[in-house]
Amino acid sequence: MLPYGRQSIDEDDIAAVAEVLRGNWLTTGPAVAQFEKDVAAVAGVTDPAVAVTSGTAALHTAYAASGVGAGDEVITTPLTFFATATTAMWQGARVVFADVSEDTGNLDPQAAAAAVTDRTKVIAGVDYAGHPIDAPALAKVAHDAGALLLEDAAHSVGGSLDGVPVGSLADLTTFSFFPTKNLTTAEGGAVVSPSSELLAAARDFKGIGYTRDEAKLRVTDEGPWYYEVHSLGLNYRLPDVLAALGSSQLTRLAQFKARRQQITDRYNAGLGGIDVLRTPAHRAGAEPVWHLYPLRILDGRRRELFEHLHADGIGVQVNYIPVHTQPIFTDLGWRKGQFPIAEAYSAQEISLPMFPDLTDADVDRVIDSVRTFVGA
Repeated sequence: MLPYGRQSIDEDDIAAVAEVLRGNWLTTGPAVAQFEKDVAAVAGVTDPAVAVTSGTAALHTAYAASGVGAGDEVITTPLTFFATATTAMWQGARVVFADVSEDTGNLDPQAAAAAVTDRTKVIAGVDYAGHPIDAPALAKVAHDAGALLLEDAAHSVGGSLDGVPVGSLADLTTFSFFPTKNLTTAEGGAVVSPSSELLAAARDFKGIGYTRDEAKLRVTDEGPWYYEVHSLGLNYRLPDVLAALGSSQLTRLAQFKARRQQITDRYNAGLGGIDVLRTPAHRAGAEPVWHLYPLRILDGRRRELFEHLHADGIGVQVNYIPVHTQPIFTDLGWRKGQFPIAEAYSAQEISLPMFPDLTDADVDRVIDSVRTFVGA
């Protein structure tokens, strides 16, 4: 079975992890500090990133740093992994969905603007498949409402929009380093921001809310063992052993990005121009890192194509089941039919294999199987 996604690990990655295992630090230590600087460099921000244990933890940490709480509203897209929404709920927020742009599947700025209320605290856009959101338009909507823009860039570390790196486009940006993502720490994530204040809040939250910083202590005459807890937080600390893998992977990010674009170009060439198929949109000024290849089949036979490809030994996936149709949200009153563009996109979408170690022969095998199915 050809998988739809997998990690790319080389001997340098293994050596980096082994070096940490032979050293004195396994949990948060010098490898984490280095990785946080490395991620910040890719994101184009000054302050080191806040490394955490997963992309989900990154979202939760970002919402906490934003001050999201009970009574606040977070606007987001239904075409995403559900954690984009549910982590806001952990902070007590009400999630408000808004529809997506028909071409990219990203949160539509006009739909987001229509969903704004005086309780809107954060607008959370998702870089679907690796294509950056329309950050300038969404930032204007958010800032005009006195809210923050959060970019869920789980799919797009290393991307850019109009020459600005993903990580510098929004008030807060979150990354995921799951094995199928554009680089991996096995499990892991990070929060970046141009704002030192937001990053400090994120760092406090992921570190269980306690501090030894003498400048913050209310009691200063106890001793070097003393610490204080000033806020609620969680232990989302990434260990050194995984951070070392991440720094090693970052040295090949440009290579991963280039290969993903080559694979996308090959799919586009082999599947473009077929009436019942639609290849991914690519807007001017956007430089995606293609985490997914979201092909759309327009004749209602997505399930049949899915089963055909599996029968041919080709792993595929659907990204995503619209979040507002999940029971946790239908129990709150959300219903199918409310977001027709996102629902249509989801009903048509099938993610073809996409990872840097795919060979051209692998890609051609997928193309041939799809073309056979549609009779092209």
